Amino acid sequence: MKKSICQKDNYGCSIACLAFVTNKTYEEVINDLGKEKAKTRGFYCKEIVKYLKGLGYQAEFHYLKPKWRKKIYQDKTIVFIKRSKKYPCGHYLAHYQNLWMDPWINFSIDGDIKKAKAGFRKRLPDKSIYGIFIKK
Repeated sequence: MKKSICQKDNYGCSIACLAFVTNKTYEEVINDLGKEKAKTRGFYCKEIVKYLKGLGYQAEFHYLKPKWRKKIYQDKTIVFIKRSKKYPCGHYLAHYQNLWMDPWINFSIDGDIKKAKAGFRKRLPDKSIYGIFIKK
């Protein structure tokens, strides 16, 4: 099984998911996309898809209506879960071998990013609203 990748910035969950699905390091991806956004606001699905296409992947994102919701269980799919009390800015996770790679599995609102740990979970921690679908 692949090793999970921990986010190192408050809004770096997309960076960790990209590193996980592309077999790059967190540092390689953040150098490509920019550390400032990972610290201040994070990345939108459109930016993630553009990055993946630049690496040669076929990628697209969709709002998860029922037709697309069924397709999130393919390996390398990245989902964005909705903003909520637990995840005030939302959160990205990546699907792999019937599990979800969570780049900050021990997240808490008052959490310290320095204590973040990554891991795998059987179920999404909240409702996913966008899916990023990837093919090589």
